Amino acid sequence: MAEAHVVGIDLGTTNSLVAYMEGSKPVVIPGVDGSNLVPSVVALDPLPAGGGRPTVTVGNSARKVLIETPERVIYSVKRLMGRGLEEVKKELQFFQFRLADDIEEGEVPRIQLGELRFTPPEISAYILRQLKRNAERFFGAPVKQAVITVPAYFNDAQRQATKDAGRMAGLDVLRLVNEPTAAALAYGLDRTQAETIAVYDLGGGTFDISILKLQDGIFEVQSTNGDTHLGGDDIDNLLVAIALDEIRAGHGIDLAAHHDAVQALRKAAIDAKIRLSTEQSARFDFELPDGSRYQREIPRTVFESVIAPVLARTAGPCKQAMADAGITADKIDEVVLVGGSSRIPAVRKLVDDLFHLSARGKKPHTELNPDEVVALGAAVQADILDGASAATEEMLLLDVTPLSLGIEALGGTVARIIQRNSTIPASATEFFTTGVDGQTNVAIHVLQGERELATDCRSLARFDLKGIPPMSAGLPRIEVKFLIDADGILHVSAREQRSGKAAEIEVKPTYGLTDEQVESMILDSFDHAEDDFSKRLLIETRNEAETILTAVERAPQNPAWNNLSAEEQLTIKAAKDKLITVKQSENTQAIAEATVALDTATRRFAELMMDAAVSSAIRGKTMNEAGEELSEPVTAPHEFAPAEFK
Repeated sequence: MAEAHVVGIDLGTTNSLVAYMEGSKPVVIPGVDGSNLVPSVVALDPLPAGGGRPTVTVGNSARKVLIETPERVIYSVKRLMGRGLEEVKKELQFFQFRLADDIEEGEVPRIQLGELRFTPPEISAYILRQLKRNAERFFGAPVKQAVITVPAYFNDAQRQATKDAGRMAGLDVLRLVNEPTAAALAYGLDRTQAETIAVYDLGGGTFDISILKLQDGIFEVQSTNGDTHLGGDDIDNLLVAIALDEIRAGHGIDLAAHHDAVQALRKAAIDAKIRLSTEQSARFDFELPDGSRYQREIPRTVFESVIAPVLARTAGPCKQAMADAGITADKIDEVVLVGGSSRIPAVRKLVDDLFHLSARGKKPHTELNPDEVVALGAAVQADILDGASAATEEMLLLDVTPLSLGIEALGGTVARIIQRNSTIPASATEFFTTGVDGQTNVAIHVLQGERELATDCRSLARFDLKGIPPMSAGLPRIEVKFLIDADGILHVSAREQRSGKAAEIEVKPTYGLTDEQVESMILDSFDHAEDDFSKRLLIETRNEAETILTAVERAPQNPAWNNLSAEEQLTIKAAKDKLITVKQSENTQAIAEATVALDTATRRFAELMMDAAVSSAIRGKTMNEAGEELSEPVTAPHEFAPAEFK
């Protein structure tokens, strides 16, 4: 029986690759045409005359029909993975794809290709199947397991969509690995003296920056940042937009109405961009629908001035990633450049300036083909998981979660359970209780983000814990556990300890998150930190006031109340009325002072209640029996919001 192989796959926006470990070295597996790169392009052939499903082609063969029948071809589908309807509509303004007409809000968007419709994961599955076939042809044996790379800033929906595509392609996806992390593995930086590594990845559709720490052969991601809507496609779009404007002005032709011509123009723009990475100028020479020609010489200086705003957008995430890792540029030992767009000289100049490389006598790593380096790293990671060779048996890879995770607590605040930049796989547990007497159900609202209030964070999921025995508020002890697996997928469980009632959920993809929300979450948390903290403090102070007021309202029903003097009862009532008056104000300090005043006024009453409880507990019991009853641990867990009472 042929030896089973675990492969590494770079499922890219522009091109995709598959690689494996050959001895101690990762190697890219070529396709049937001899090319290592499989263009991430899928084409649907016309329906057969006798009926049945049409043939689907992938890669270079699909790219060839893009100009003739663009309505039957899709590319850059990675941009659509895990996105909602409105997000996909925004993306499609740059492409000629057509959405299916009958999609409802909340459904996974489907793209119309000829007579059929496909979801983005289905399209990606065709690409993965082609890579799988390439590997099986190369090995002469089935390939069933793979590691697939994703941008470090992919959210849960995008990661889950990638895993779904792998399953549809007949692959057991062992791990999703962040692309920049894979690049560091490909360069073998675990065998260097470097301690801190920056991986700058400017690909076709996404930009990622990761700061990695290397110690004793162990990679640990210190921070990640990036932009899920930034890459070589944006540069292509700029060049196409300029050409469209000039053709409209100089030739009176609105080329946007000619889909095939736009695709041909895009190919010309990409060719010009590639030439400008090695030459000082490139020439557009393009035949228009009326037979005339659009000709234009583009000097590299003009090209660089046009794309400068796009490249500048990578600087902010780089600076933020360094700040999150608590380091300055001078402390970064190595910089790795990844992605086809990193070949552009202006990109390399920007990176040199950002990380002060020339000033320190350093250069970024560009030895490996930037289009292949991620796939090579995925192959290394696949070998680590497979335990297939001595070359990787001592290696360990640790990733991080880019945003904090928690649940909504009393008053709409966020109780963080897993902090941002925590190493994954990760798990953490917090204890919660109820805020209302007799509460038998609680609704658990899972959140992601850095803000203090639930309304300012991203809602990931909601589920109910039902069947809790009715108890006084604060008595139930509900254990909420968060587990992030190695792929960054979140699992949440809740269990009421006294009754054993439990519920759990695997957080599924949730659509409707815009790029702006993802990319601004961290910056927003800094911009609004002071205001958020003040709001949270006010809510928590009101919660504390409400707790003591609820207890004081019940006071006259307790026999110990009658042991207070009339003057003590009046003092408590006055303090209670004062707290009720100020509780709804915006003055946090006044509420806190009134709460302390009521607590002080009720101190003797609390002592009388405790004396009575102790006396009752020991009456007719041995000392050991009484001790057991009084030894229930007292904690102050978070409370669920009363609004979640069911």
